[in-house]
Amino acid sequence: MIIGVPKEIKNNENRVAVTPAGVTEFRKHGHTVYVQAQAGKGSGFSDEEYTEAGAVILPTIGEVYAAAEMIIKVKEPIESEYSLIKENQLLFTYFHFASSEQLTHAMIERNAVCLAYETVEKTDRSLPLLVPMSEVAGRMAIQEGAKYLEKPMGGFGILLGGVAGVKPANVLVLGGGIVGTQAAKMAAGLGANVTIVDISLPRLRYLEDIMPANVDTVMSNEYNIRDLIKSTNLIIGGVLIPGAKAPSLITRDMLKLMKPGTVMVDVAIDQGGCFETSKATTHEDPIYEVDGVVHYCVANMPGAVPYTSTLALTNATLPYALQLANNGWRYACAANEELRKGLNVVNGKVVFKGVSDAWNLPYTDVQELFS
Repeated sequence: MIIGVPKEIKNNENRVAVTPAGVTEFRKHGHTVYVQAQAGKGSGFSDEEYTEAGAVILPTIGEVYAAAEMIIKVKEPIESEYSLIKENQLLFTYFHFASSEQLTHAMIERNAVCLAYETVEKTDRSLPLLVPMSEVAGRMAIQEGAKYLEKPMGGFGILLGGVAGVKPANVLVLGGGIVGTQAAKMAAGLGANVTIVDISLPRLRYLEDIMPANVDTVMSNEYNIRDLIKSTNLIIGGVLIPGAKAPSLITRDMLKLMKPGTVMVDVAIDQGGCFETSKATTHEDPIYEVDGVVHYCVANMPGAVPYTSTLALTNATLPYALQLANNGWRYACAANEELRKGLNVVNGKVVFKGVSDAWNLPYTDVQELFS
């Protein structure tokens, strides 16, 4: 198969979808890999390293799309890429369709085969290609939140861990999944008072067992959230419904209950955000304020630490990418249910229920593709 690796062009996105080590693996299986010039520079990989691994370097993104049967990316295509996508071309990347109606319609119109990292799912319901970036984003959420709690950055002016004789900050984590667990670990390690809320009692029992003494668990409901935010300094939004729009757990009217200078970090922004007042921001312009509350809603948080993120992501994606390259998407997805669940849009049809529900589009059962 001919594989294309374009340079990411989303604002401050420095990750790359395939490392030189990945190129070596593709080449061992007889595949051709085209890499756009400077695609790996932001993650610390030079064109020379790709060439030594067996890749062919192409100067422009257009040439990569034109040559490739499968495009492997990190983030969803942006508007300037839409016209480059060919009919029947396989795109393997994060899409987060439920957060962008424009992207959804664009991929339908291009008749592409869109296989989304974020909905590849194992039989135990875990999301193997979302986990590594959720780990990074959960940990980053605390260091970004701590930064924006500083007074010069617009925050309340409190140190997460406090000092002798001064109480630490209060951190509220919405969601006890991968993001929430990693965020709570980081905040607790810095000495903050942490509360995790989740709707699953078994999950809360598990977190109660593994977390340090400065982490409390509380059942997630509107009453409890309204009560907790009155004394919270930093709120991390880490809820997820795989492939679907995130629920709004913090509504606009709740902001008036918070202290001025409270910081909210919405890690769920890729899926539409879990705060009603959330709107996607960039690393270049990461925050805005609503009713005295600082909102950090960067839609590609792990892009700020590309070396760590690229290695973590490609460790997870490469085995699946090899299956797609070795067998073709149709056979690979027919044989592997995990990959099959990653299909979102195929040749103009929406085959993932969460996406059809988000934008009220006709739904086609993915099994029809293989009947």
